[in-house]
Amino acid sequence: MTSPVQVLCEQVSKELNGSVTIIVLGASGDLAKKKTYPALFGLYRNGFLPENTRIIGYARTKMSHEDYIKRITQYIKIQDADKLEQFKKMTFYVSGQYDEDASFQKLREAIEQSEKERAVKQKNRVYYMALPPSVFIPVAQGIKRNVYTTEGSNRLVVEKPFGMDSESSAHLGRELGALFTENEIYRIDHYLGKEMVKNIMNLRFANILFGHAWNRTYIDNVQITFKEPFGTEGRGGYFDEFGIIRDVIQNHLLQVLTLIAMERPISTDAEAIRDEKVKVLKCISPIKIEDTLLGQYVAADGKPGYLEDETLKNKNSLTPTFAAAVCFVNNERWEGVPFILKAGKALNEAKVEVRLQFHRVAGQLYSDSPRNELVIRIQPKEAVYMKFNNKQPGLSYQTIQTDLDLSYHERYTDLAIPDAYESLILDVLRNDHSNFVRDDELTAAWNIFTPLLHKIDRHDDDVDIKKYPYGSRGPQELDEFVKKYGYHRNTNGYTWPRQNVNPSTNKL
Repeated sequence: MTSPVQVLCEQVSKELNGSVTIIVLGASGDLAKKKTYPALFGLYRNGFLPENTRIIGYARTKMSHEDYIKRITQYIKIQDADKLEQFKKMTFYVSGQYDEDASFQKLREAIEQSEKERAVKQKNRVYYMALPPSVFIPVAQGIKRNVYTTEGSNRLVVEKPFGMDSESSAHLGRELGALFTENEIYRIDHYLGKEMVKNIMNLRFANILFGHAWNRTYIDNVQITFKEPFGTEGRGGYFDEFGIIRDVIQNHLLQVLTLIAMERPISTDAEAIRDEKVKVLKCISPIKIEDTLLGQYVAADGKPGYLEDETLKNKNSLTPTFAAAVCFVNNERWEGVPFILKAGKALNEAKVEVRLQFHRVAGQLYSDSPRNELVIRIQPKEAVYMKFNNKQPGLSYQTIQTDLDLSYHERYTDLAIPDAYESLILDVLRNDHSNFVRDDELTAAWNIFTPLLHKIDRHDDDVDIKKYPYGSRGPQELDEFVKKYGYHRNTNGYTWPRQNVNPSTNKL
């Protein structure tokens, strides 16, 4: 029997006719060495790259082949010395400018020489732009003028941020659209490659139980939460330009929202899925300042505050490092259900999750029973668990809260969850756009956040940035804020994961 891995390998090889050249632009940068190259090695190690593959690094930095190899392999953690040595032989480096035709012509010569040596029958080229957004357009222009092939396929992978607001995003879209077709562009949001995000559609549309309860009749509110336990720490210059909404909420969390809220697509075809995501975004009105809670962390327990970051130039910055923003999907399924998007840095834990809280049971035969919740734990410790009420075992008739728990690290001990970038680069090679952002999807997403972002950027009088201590849950106003939108936070001692519970106390 053919395994799923073999099927995917065959799909990639057939799609690319057995060969591909992957050009990593910005090969000397942090993103490339920390994410792109480890993901490429993971694909190679597991047999997903066609045998006739070459990887070419390109950046402004001048360095030897040895320095290049050392740089791109320093974050590869998998101990497989033989595979790593073979991987090193697949890649080499070309230095050049990002706005100079002569440099891109030098890159083209290197690519063509490599293709000639490999006797490729079809020139398939993937251009991975691991670059700052300031050079997206000149690099794309340089590629189209000098490196683009008409004897095979061209695939341009663009990292976020896709602009700063509606206007800048539209400008970027027009410029890239004049050079490459929409089918050639892959706007990568690595959250769409995470295992539990990719699982949302299966969870919703392959289970009749969830399918019937997935609407305003049963669901009271939805929270999508992103928490980091560290601050900007050396990235203050970058972060101050973007803020937590542009950095996390407008892209990562909004993408998760579309998968939670969209209608059932007519098929699993990429365009059918993206059509439904766009429909959801068009049902969301621009977020109002009164439906937001903004914060900025300050020093606590020996940890520096945001304004104390050495890389932050503006020591009076009002850029939020925490935001809770509430939006409503104005359609028949979700009318009146608040979607609470929360993200923050320097918080008390690392966590990304979706929490669907259901309405209270009508009549309340068992008084004060907590609400049911379905939680999709995206990271860490991937899991899906359902919080429900149960009779306490024994002679007591007390109702206690417990869960039905699918924790991946316990249930799937023989399976490794791939890195999100690994998953998405494989989708690029397969020519599968399902988990990439389409141009009209991007436009609709920016329309939701641009008015709010402009108001925050101007520091209007009604913009209030609350202070919160490093390592806390966020601003002290958070609990009252989410309570205002119907969320009831259970404080009866229940914790997840629930292990070694004493039934007499209902505590760990």
